[in-house]
Amino acid sequence: MTGTPLTLYNSLTRAQETFTPIDPRVVRIYTCGPTVYNYQHIGNMRAFLFADTLGRVVRWKGWPTKHVINITDVGHLTSDADAGDDKMEKAAAAQAKSIWEIAAHYTAAFKDDVARLNIEPPAAWTVATDHIPQMIAFAQTIEKDCYLIEGGLYFDTSKVPHYGALARATTDQGESRIDPV
Repeated sequence: MTGTPLTLYNSLTRAQETFTPIDPRVVRIYTCGPTVYNYQHIGNMRAFLFADTLGRVVRWKGWPTKHVINITDVGHLTSDADAGDDKMEKAAAAQAKSIWEIAAHYTAAFKDDVARLNIEPPAAWTVATDHIPQMIAFAQTIEKDCYLIEGGLYFDTSKVPHYGALARATTDQGESRIDPV
């Protein structure tokens, strides 16, 4: 471990704090990767550049790291609302390819971009479709805190203690995206 402690900005407390890993044997870093329906742009790559820099600093400070990047290879709507076309299906139709061909092509392009930017590859790559059963199980566990409307699962933030703490907002300051039935 190098001399001075590693301090990071904590968005929750809005203060610089000394970093102490949950597990001193390994610092785990997770990066939500791209939905692979198109090429990434530099704005998309910012998160990966940051995670790479963080990992290098953490290792320089003496802690080993395990970095995982997820690739979303299925189901991402063209709108932030619960409407619109699936981006993967739309790209597949436009290019006359299967969704799997689209995912493979743009995953390879993303990994090439990672290498060209000299971002260290993660310890593990994972894809969303490898974890569908876990996603379903998670949705089933949070179902009690949600509204079910026309097959959609809508999360009720008022049931989550401290929801909005990062934004310094309370649940009574928020607005519903939908009207509960």
